[in-house]
Amino acid sequence: MNSLRNQFLGTWTLLKKELLRFWRVAFQTVAAPVITGILYLLIFSHVLDSRLEVYEGVPYMAFLIPGLIMMSLLQNAFSNSSSSLIQSKVMGNIVFLLLTPLSYIQLFFAFLVSSIARGIFVGICIYLIAILYVDLPIEHPWIVFLFAIFGGGLMGAFGIIAGVWSDRFDQMAAFGNFVIMPLSMLSGVFYSIHSLPASWQKVSQLNPFFYMIDGFRYGFFGQSDVSPYLSLSIVILFFIVLSYFTIQMLKSGYKLRG
Repeated sequence: MNSLRNQFLGTWTLLKKELLRFWRVAFQTVAAPVITGILYLLIFSHVLDSRLEVYEGVPYMAFLIPGLIMMSLLQNAFSNSSSSLIQSKVMGNIVFLLLTPLSYIQLFFAFLVSSIARGIFVGICIYLIAILYVDLPIEHPWIVFLFAIFGGGLMGAFGIIAGVWSDRFDQMAAFGNFVIMPLSMLSGVFYSIHSLPASWQKVSQLNPFFYMIDGFRYGFFGQSDVSPYLSLSIVILFFIVLSYFTIQMLKSGYKLRG
């Protein structure tokens, strides 16, 4: 009984530390991505709202909002875990974490949950500001919830992998600049893949970000480019695979123990 209590307290302590880490610099970790998302919304909707209708009966501004929410959620979930680990490694204080009796499962859980929390919090902030401009009902709340949890979890796990693998800030930044950002921008945030040539539609369907954003958008409008159940299955599969590799990296101490 005491062992379980100690495990819970240890996990909660690390989780609380990770939550406070991003909250104490909320202007950078929350306000900045929210402002970026709202700027995307205002610029693209102003240019295209009266000229483009992707789904029947859905204004382009409304179509855009779920994609921007999910894109921000994914990017911030990745940033949370990756930045925490790379900062600890570069500053040398990762040793204090490794000296604790926390297991690799506890480390994984704390980093993962804090990443999901930051991503969802940023997403909620963008949603609350966006609904001041456009009516945006949520037709399938559970679909929205599941994609937010598993999408954030997937990117949180990927962030742990990036943080563990990287030895310098520029190596970690390469993941964001050359993997996360391109896949996000080419995932259907600003358009439906049905507007693309057939060959590019097939390419888009190889992008896991497409399924996270398309399924998340279905939760708002009940319309999507592919089946939301197919999208959810793919997202869960990627989450399980990445989580497995992440746990194995933490278990082995790869690039964490000298």
